[in-house]
Amino acid sequence: MADHKIVIYSTQTCPYCKMAKEYLKSRHIGFQDIDVGADQQAAEEMVKKSGQMGVPVIDIDGTIVVGFDKDAVDKALA
Repeated sequence: MADHKIVIYSTQTCPYCKMAKEYLKSRHIGFQDIDVGADQQAAEEMVKKSGQMGVPVIDIDGTIVVGFDKDAVDKALA
């Protein structure tokens, strides 16, 4: 699974962000975590990619998953 490029746009206080990150960790899948609460430029990038202000936004090889949708994450990883 190391061949995937995964970026999670999240905030420190978001419970769904935490669940998404824990899910990927439980599957031993690496990812880059970007805190959009602390990085305005990253927040703008997230909105441009997803059209959404809410977190998490998960970018898996260019496939955008908004929210923690385990089925969508698994499909993007397949």
